[in-house]
Formats: sequence, C-alpha cells, structure tokens
Amino acid sequence: SAKCGACGPGYATPLDAMKGKYRPREEIVYLPCIYRNTGIEKPDYLATVDVDPQSPHYCQVIHRLPMPNLKDELHHSGWNACSSCFGDATKRRNRLILPSFISSRIYVVDVGTDLRAPRIHKVVEPVELFWKGNVANPHTSHCLGSGDILISCLGDPSGNGKGGFILLDGETFEVKGNWENGEKVPPLSYDFWYQPRHNVLMSTEWGTPKVLADGFNPADIERGHYGRHINVWDWSTHTYIQAVDLGKGSIPLEIRFLHNPDAAEGFVGCALSGAVHRFYKTEKGDWAAEKVIEVPSKKVQGWLFPDMPGLITDILISLDDRFLYFSNWLHGDIRQYDISDTRKPKLVGQVFLGGSITKGGPVTVLEDKELQHQPEPFVIKGKRVPGGPQMIQLSLDGKRLYVTSSLYSGWDKQFYPDLIKEGSVMLQIDVDTERGGLKVNKNFLVDFGKEPGGPVLAHEIRYPGGDCSSDIWM
Repeated sequence: SAKCGACGPGYATPLDAMKGKYRPREEIVYLPCIYRNTGIEKPDYLATVDVDPQSPHYCQVIHRLPMPNLKDELHHSGWNACSSCFGDATKRRNRLILPSFISSRIYVVDVGTDLRAPRIHKVVEPVELFWKGNVANPHTSHCLGSGDILISCLGDPSGNGKGGFILLDGETFEVKGNWENGEKVPPLSYDFWYQPRHNVLMSTEWGTPKVLADGFNPADIERGHYGRHINVWDWSTHTYIQAVDLGKGSIPLEIRFLHNPDAAEGFVGCALSGAVHRFYKTEKGDWAAEKVIEVPSKKVQGWLFPDMPGLITDILISLDDRFLYFSNWLHGDIRQYDISDTRKPKLVGQVFLGGSITKGGPVTVLEDKELQHQPEPFVIKGKRVPGGPQMIQLSLDGKRLYVTSSLYSGWDKQFYPDLIKEGSVMLQIDVDTERGGLKVNKNFLVDFGKEPGGPVLAHEIRYPGGDCSSDIWM
C-alpha cells in the first residue's frame, strides 16, 4: 500500500478494495491444515498455496509452517491490523493470528518478513486465556481500530459454554484480559462482527465445546447444548444488551454485516435450520431478524439420520454488497444470491461440488423439495472429490470464489469418513459478477490428500492483503 501515501493497512473503502487499488490480484493464499482426528500424529501447519495462473507453481503448496504442538485444531485466522486501521500509518498487516480451537493456544505468525514463507512470531499458551480471562476455545479473530486484537471464545477452561472474548495487545500479543464488561454473558458463542457507526458488536452461537468436540448428536439440541441466538453487544460499554432468537435448533454460525459501514444490517447463516436470516436495526434502535432464505432438508435413507439438512456453514458478502454466497456442506452445493434487495435475496448461481446425496452413493433421497434428481458425483482432474463445499473466500474483485471441504475434524470424521482418509481439497469457482452465475474452474485443484505428511484437512482461506471476511471498515 506504499502508493497511497501515509495510510495504514487495507483500504479506505470496500469499493477501493474491490477495484484492486494499491494491489494486484491474489497470488498466494494461506490455509491452516489440520491433522487432529486423521490418525496421523503430526502437528497442524499453515500452508502457503500459489494461486497465480502465471506461476510455474500454480495450485501447489509452496511452503508449510508446522506448529510446535500436536492436536491444536487450527481453525480460523485473523490479522493484527486490517482496514479498520487504514488511517494509521504506523500499523502494518504483518502478523496472522491463528487461534487453536481445541488446545486453546493462539499462534502469532510473522507473514511480513517473507510473505511466501511465514514463521512463528509468538505462541500464546492456553493458561494465559484461562487465568486472565477464564475463557477457552478461541474462534474468530478481528483486529480493532485501536490496535488491539479481539478474539471470541466458545467456552470456559472446563469445556462448558460461555460467550466471552479475549483481547490481545496488537504490539506485544500479550493477553490483556476480557473485552466484555459486567456479569452478564451469553451461554454460547462462535463468530462475531462489529460496526462502530451503529455502536454494536454481534456474536453468534455454535455449541458447548466439550459436547461438540467429537461429533454431533441431535439429542444435544434438546439438552440446550446448541445455539439459537444472535447476541447483541454495546460497542462502547462492552456490555451484553440483547439476544435475537432465531429458533430452536437453528445453530447460527458465520455472521456478516454489509461492508458499507453506514449499513445497519447484515446476514447470518444457520447451520441446522438451513436458513439465512437478515438482521437489522429497528426504528426503536434495538435489533431484529427475519428469515430471508431457507434450504429445505431432504428425507433420506442410508444416512445417519432420516432428515438431512443443508448445513449452511460459511457465508460471504461481496465487497459491493451485491451478492451473498453460502456453502451447503451436506447437500454439496454453493449458492449465489443477488441481495440488491436485502429483504428478497434472489438465487442467481448454484454449483454442486460433492456432498452426501450424490448418485451411486449410500444415500437415497426419498423426498426433495428442490431437486428432481440426485446430483452426479463431483470429479475434477480425474479425482472424485470427497466431502462437500465448506469454507469459502471471494477474491477482492468478486470474480473468483475459493472453496475448501473440511468443516472441523470431529465432524468431518462423523459425516465424511472418506474426507479423513483422502484429505480435503481447494477448488476455484468463476463468478459472473454482471448477471450472477457460478462455474467450476476445471484447471484448478489443490489436493491436500497428496501432502508429504499424509492426507490433511485444509480449512479457512486468507489472502495476505485482506479479504471480505476479515476486513471491517469504520
């Protein structure tokens, strides 16, 4: 970003980011790769993948940074600085924050010294989170305009649900303590997004860490171990002020405000109910939600349960706030919606990339409100892809959607045992940004089944220059 004069990391506006101002298209991406639950006793690692079509190493892992411990379960990642610090020329986006979902460690990775060969800068041990914040199971990491790093945590050190946050100092990466004030916290947590112009932070709810750690049991919904709320926090006082109920068994996961910082609305994807809700600020000044998309579950035979939900696991909004994308991990499709009218999203693109209902597999679909036929198995470059589409990341210009297939090792093992044996993949989908439409790029495949240490589960995708799920504009 040297060309822009005395500015900080990221971009002045979402549309500047989309136009590629100060930076060319993505050439490499970072992905955490997980060995927990695969039977391979090796540490998780951060993979650097070459995604430049002009490069001789296109679609190859060009660097691997192993963690110093086993069974961390790296999951999501964030930055030490992003577009929220754009006005601060003293800040640089040079550290990737890698929370470990199971071990509760936080790795701080130096990506500034050598973009293509990251190295470990610091390890924050679990005891720091336990003692200074009485929290564990860190998940989403966002940088703040203040220079600090805010991380949502799913539980307490005993594995019970607890909706707290931890603050890291953006320079030293020391744990400063909890972000939240007051005794009142939600019983569960997961993802979050903040919007200072509306004095709000919104968090979601997955489930009780010790209950979901090794797999999913529907009976645990009845026992109250899975989430159903968007939790609303006052941004300036850090207090928990409202719970928006999305319905029993909904399990709201990824939450995204519109990128325009003036917009007082956004979307949340609910895993189990297969619904996308639009949340918005009411005239009274509190927050409400309405269901705007629903993926009906399918009646099936030969599967773990008689009803198969779509399991909406990841959701993204393009930087111009025009398109919404989500992955349907179990049914096996990715969808693109035109959200020009946020209350009435319109399906404009859909592509199947595997899933549990493909033809010739063990599952027979008995009743389907959407499809006439079970989709064909997904084959690319001669490989039949196991699992379904899960984490997604959109290029800044909105024209390329990258996809990986692992959700979380404990659930991969239960729902897609072949994924554990064969490893996950990364795929690329070409996006029609004019009319809408999705098409698989048949020349792009990163097969994590062929890794030197054995098949591995690659998860969330990050670009060195930031992206539409890490950057927040103030």
